Amino acid sequence: MKLPEGPTSPAIVQLIQWIIDPLEFLDSCAKRYGDTFTVNLRNFEPFVFLSHPQAIREIFTTDPKQFDSGRGNKILESLVGENSLSLLDGDRHRQQRRLIMPPFHGERMQTYAQLIGDITEQVASQWQVDKPLCMREQMQDITLQVIMQAVFGLREGARYQRLKPLLATLLNMTDSPLSSSLLFFQFLQQDWGAWSPWGRFVRRRQQIYQLLQAEIDERREQSHLEGDDVLSLMMSARDEQGQPMTDAELKDELLTLLFAGHETTATALAWAFYWIHKHPEVYQKLIQELDGLGTHPEPMAIAKLPYLTAVCQETLRIYPVVFITFPRITKAPMQIMGHDYDANTTLFPAIYLTHHRQDIYAEPEQFQPERFLERQFSPYEYLPFGGSSRRCVGLALAQMEMKLVLATILSRYQLALRDTKPVKPKRRGFTVSPEGGVQMVMKGVRYVPSEQASPTSPAPVPLETTTY
Repeated sequence: MKLPEGPTSPAIVQLIQWIIDPLEFLDSCAKRYGDTFTVNLRNFEPFVFLSHPQAIREIFTTDPKQFDSGRGNKILESLVGENSLSLLDGDRHRQQRRLIMPPFHGERMQTYAQLIGDITEQVASQWQVDKPLCMREQMQDITLQVIMQAVFGLREGARYQRLKPLLATLLNMTDSPLSSSLLFFQFLQQDWGAWSPWGRFVRRRQQIYQLLQAEIDERREQSHLEGDDVLSLMMSARDEQGQPMTDAELKDELLTLLFAGHETTATALAWAFYWIHKHPEVYQKLIQELDGLGTHPEPMAIAKLPYLTAVCQETLRIYPVVFITFPRITKAPMQIMGHDYDANTTLFPAIYLTHHRQDIYAEPEQFQPERFLERQFSPYEYLPFGGSSRRCVGLALAQMEMKLVLATILSRYQLALRDTKPVKPKRRGFTVSPEGGVQMVMKGVRYVPSEQASPTSPAPVPLETTTY
């Protein structure tokens, strides 16, 4: 069966366009070919991208057993390992997902909420008035500590001190389109020694695995696991046959959670600070809502704030950090929106394109949080975390983390963008990050918690002195 139309340029040209500027590539294809189109990227099977909500509905509501996704994610294996949830299919995927899900729900969210607030305050308290800040770097510091403490269960000690810089360095190895090429061209994935880019990556990954293995070994020697961290809970979990996860599975899932939960949340937060401070009216509404909670609000009260929620939703709409869902590879012939597809066709719901449809979002290029207060969008119109059986397992934690970090910093500190130039999206590995990282400066302190106040604490600065 014939695939939908798409660009006819050579596959290598399409791949280069995809690596350098994926959003522009998607936009140009959608403008020319419409809701559904096929692209050919060198070394990959043809990909069919779909952006119509009806097509996405049909994909998400089809029995997940009719698709494979894991085998379409082989490009991720070098980052997260062969046992990663993102690379699994069938019964093994369902089983592993059931083991991983529980730590990200229920009462444990309260524990994580307190942790997020404490880490955010600790990082932000180091900022100095009128000193430049790269918000993506600052947010990465916060989200990495959250991952290490809430997920890995590490708060201090030699292993923590060794692991933290290794993880940060590993994540930064694909911080530009050029370095991201390592992920798309297999011939670049050659270990020519510690001096070569891939050689450095392999050695750092191995060091991380060794440190994680040491942590797992130490915990297995304990008579029982008591921690609230995700690693302890995963080690305690048992499948339907009463079997625990293997060490290899634990290590790969930890790295998966690192890449999926740290990098993405840090990037989304950097975008949020940009949009909030680019639009003074958004900032003022948000501050008014946050101030209405008083000086010591409960984390769950913050998480329920409607305008803060809308700001986070709009941030994830306008530039979704992960701009396509996981692939769906048809296991049998299938029809989607009247088009017939053969078995082994790779379908990609295009999150970014759906989020920019004018028939769903008026003025889609404009940052307008109010749209989420005026209307509830379906999971086929708004899907920053994917959908169906491949929906992000950590979405509840990610959403809460975004809200608590923003609320903690905006309530206590005044920030301003360093210039008025528009910030453009740039590929960073498999995500889209703000180019330049969002450069800001702290203008003053709005509020210092009484337990942290000291004679040397800077005096609060009047709100109206903030400049944009």
